[in-house]
Amino acid sequence: MNSGKAKTRRSAAKRFKATAGGYKRKSANRSHILTKMTTKRKRHLRGVSGVDAADVKAVKRMLADK
Repeated sequence: MNSGKAKTRRSAAKRFKATAGGYKRKSANRSHILTKMTTKRKRHLRGVSGVDAADVKAVKRMLADK
């Protein structure tokens, strides 16, 4: 029996974006309680990075990509 269309996990859709070379993600620890964190640490947490190769399969499944 067919289970129908695969649904995207909305939480994952907000955290990961597909790119030509894989998936990109933002750094953790950048949402709140930033006053106690040094400026240098906050600066290094800026920007995006790629999803690790070990996690690509799980992210792909959560985003229901073919």
